[in-house]
Amino acid sequence: MNQENTENNIILIVDDTPTNLGVLFDFLADSGFQVLVAQDGEDAIEQLEYALPDLILLDVIMPGMDGFETCRHLKAKETTKDIPVIFMTALSETVDKVKGLNLGAVDYITKPLQHEEVLARVNIHLSLRNLTKRLQQHSLRLEQEVQERLNAEEALLQLTAELEKRVDARTEELQQANRQLKQEVQERILTQQALQLSENRYREQANQLEIAFRQLQETQSQLVQSEKMSSLGQLVAGVAHEINNPVNFIYGNLTHANQYAQDLLYLLNLYAKHIPAPPLEIQEQAEAIDLEFLINDLPKLLSSMKIGAERIREIIQSLRNFARVDEAEMKPVNIHDGLDSTLLILHNRLKASTNHSSIKVIKEYGNLPLVECYAGQLNQVFMNLIANAIDALEEYDKQQIPQNTQPEPQILIRTTAIDNHFVSIAIADNSAGMTEYVWQNLFNPFFTTKPVGKGTGLGLSISYQIVSKHQGQMQCISAPNQGAEFIITIPIRQRSLELACLIPTGLNSTYSA
Repeated sequence: MNQENTENNIILIVDDTPTNLGVLFDFLADSGFQVLVAQDGEDAIEQLEYALPDLILLDVIMPGMDGFETCRHLKAKETTKDIPVIFMTALSETVDKVKGLNLGAVDYITKPLQHEEVLARVNIHLSLRNLTKRLQQHSLRLEQEVQERLNAEEALLQLTAELEKRVDARTEELQQANRQLKQEVQERILTQQALQLSENRYREQANQLEIAFRQLQETQSQLVQSEKMSSLGQLVAGVAHEINNPVNFIYGNLTHANQYAQDLLYLLNLYAKHIPAPPLEIQEQAEAIDLEFLINDLPKLLSSMKIGAERIREIIQSLRNFARVDEAEMKPVNIHDGLDSTLLILHNRLKASTNHSSIKVIKEYGNLPLVECYAGQLNQVFMNLIANAIDALEEYDKQQIPQNTQPEPQILIRTTAIDNHFVSIAIADNSAGMTEYVWQNLFNPFFTTKPVGKGTGLGLSISYQIVSKHQGQMQCISAPNQGAEFIITIPIRQRSLELACLIPTGLNSTYSA
């Protein structure tokens, strides 16, 4: 992180030990950060009423309100829930770490603190927070653009309505003229026929305008969603690329670091074996640094760092698999890889929070061959369907009282090969289901049941068009209090044959009761 960025970042240190506060304050201030300090949880919460930091270093063990309780309080407030929290603790038990991460902390730093480690972790999480902010700003701009286009669509609707009124008025005039012409002599019959032809032309023009408007609406929805997903895919791929190199560097050097540590520990044991009674100064220094603890904890620390680096590499690979910005052509792909990448990206939404219970994902994967498709577009369909299922389960979870009587929220993903020609991907949830009105309008552009600002009504419409582009079918099975299931059926090979005639009976309908 360059000097310009660190000067704009504020870090709050919460520790009841003045020595630790002083050391961390000096180090981080010298590194270019603006630093605030608090000696207990209550003091930290009070300071947050006046200034919001970009990151919080929080000691776990403190008198009064400990670090866990302080973190729980911060994540419960709307103004502080998104601030990254890194715990500082000498506790090495896994249960303590899991507890802190479940409360919303993003990382752990084990005492005694190493300045380089502190700076590295602080820089990583500040970078992630800044990237998240930029992504949110970009999404806001996209929403504003969608609103502008919706306004343009409304204006077009008004113009169409005005034209229809004019057509109706003109038709009424022609009908009145026809009644008068019937009373006139036979010579006026030809004029009456000419007027009738004119009326038909007006009606044909009105029909053509309606068809053109529908085509414009579909094209508009495709452009909006395509631009949104293209920008999101490029951003995701860029983030994955930027993080990939430093993570590979860290991961590659962890093996050497572990070997060096083992060699040093072995050499230290040899010293202890051959010099059982070292000089007093060495004995005092060993006690001061808690040598026995360091010997036991160093391999664990390196192992934990390796696990963390592997996890980051998995996430990066999943992001790249999901974006697939470099794969614009249709090619054989593994459908299960796309589903797993989507689930990994949405993993944070599947976990329990203060607003909803955890969502269980059940995967019933069949033995599928590679499927010819546009992988990035098909991943977009999976993202829309699974994200909608999560939204429905969260909303249903809020409505269930008492909590202990409701079923466990779950999403079922089932894949099946059909007659060696097609594959079926079913995504089902046990939410409140849909009413008949919602079910009938499900795939219409701009139709949404979500609040204003949360949904554009484009996701399912675009998903339906993507599946159709793959010569496939999408159907929905739902009823009130019966959950919802979306079934996608696409051919294994994309050929110019009449594939529709090969689709098994019962899969041609778009909707199912």
